[in-house]
Amino acid sequence: MGDLAKIFKAYDVRGVVPDELDEPIAEAVGAAFVEETGAESVVVAHDMRESSGPLADAFVRGARSRGADVVHAGLGSTDLLYYASGSLGLPGVMFTASHNPARYNGMKMCRAGAVPIGGDTGLTEIRDRAAELIGTPMAPTGSLIEKNLLQGYAEHLRTLVDLSANRPLKVVVDAGNGMGGHTVPAVFGGLPIELTPLFFELDGSFPNHEANPLEPANLIDLQKAVIEAGADVGLAFDGDADRCWVVDERGESVSPSAITALVAARELAKHPGATIIHNLITSRGVPELVREHGGDPVRTRVGHSFIKAEMARTGAVFGGEHSAHYYFRDFWFADSGMLAAMHVLAALGEQERPLSQVVAAYSRYHATGEINSTVADQDEALRRVRAAFAGRGEVNDLDGLTVSAPDWWFNLRASNTEPLLRLNAEAADETTMTAVRDEVLGLLREVTQ
Repeated sequence: MGDLAKIFKAYDVRGVVPDELDEPIAEAVGAAFVEETGAESVVVAHDMRESSGPLADAFVRGARSRGADVVHAGLGSTDLLYYASGSLGLPGVMFTASHNPARYNGMKMCRAGAVPIGGDTGLTEIRDRAAELIGTPMAPTGSLIEKNLLQGYAEHLRTLVDLSANRPLKVVVDAGNGMGGHTVPAVFGGLPIELTPLFFELDGSFPNHEANPLEPANLIDLQKAVIEAGADVGLAFDGDADRCWVVDERGESVSPSAITALVAARELAKHPGATIIHNLITSRGVPELVREHGGDPVRTRVGHSFIKAEMARTGAVFGGEHSAHYYFRDFWFADSGMLAAMHVLAALGEQERPLSQVVAAYSRYHATGEINSTVADQDEALRRVRAAFAGRGEVNDLDGLTVSAPDWWFNLRASNTEPLLRLNAEAADETTMTAVRDEVLGLLREVTQ
């Protein structure tokens, strides 16, 4: 149990291959997954990592040993797996470690309709049952159907955002040797897009840079290529292509908060008065803009399980996170970096202004971005910051410590897995933002010294 407890996280499975996650474990998880979901059929997909195919095949053996038929979609992005689960009405499993280094792999699981499986919704039971089954002989009885779902996925996305009448756009895409190199050509092919591909070769060793667009160093190649090509926009996907980062025509990063507000405005134009979900460290401008467009903004904790649960509860049409995850009601409440990218291309291509001017309307404040600090005593650090800011703003404890004043706010959250505190701060002007940021970081340094 010890080993499985280490790799079964709150929302997924992730560990080093083969030390922590290997084929016998994947096989046992496959059997346990079928037992927990009661599924007669399941769908499986995997990313381009060297270990992903063998792990997926082992999972399939375990699932079939419990009598389940398996639809094997082969290579795919995580949102392709969500499409498969939603369109086929089947529980599904995606083998990926997202943006983690090459030696990692993992599983993202969902029930039929792409409903996520987490620690409170079946993942713990799957872990415990798999621990009992490891090493048990398993003879497949269910059938295996290999099915290429890429074209269906691409066609479905095109029904949600129609780009066919757009003005022609020059688009640079950095797939980071991840699954965007597989899905982007299928989705963009035949559209009025002049595509410049960067690192589309599927390579789970990530020879060019990490497939993590949240790290600025991993955007340098894209930013340079956008400027050199005179492109209208740059898009960067993470390893399993469920996140998308946007760069404007100047090579400047566009805040995911601005993208959240832009997509929210587009969804509200189709669904007047609808609910929009945003997490508590997106820009203050997001709920402001949602209200101005007639929508109802709802604030949640950080994390996809909270976003998806709140979307399901409220019937929200869209949700956005600072981490460049974007969730859509018309995509089974699941997240899709590709669908968010298509909304950006539609907003850009249906008028003549450059992207920097389009997103300027959705960028109202100055933000720090997320700053991580290693802190030995998280509770003491939070206590000091709370005391220092007492009486200076409204205090909220929904997810860490949030202090809000009329012209600034900050949130300080503890990492669930590392001795880190994560700071996000925002203000009406850069001077105030810098002052708030430096004061909080100074207090954290006192605790670490």
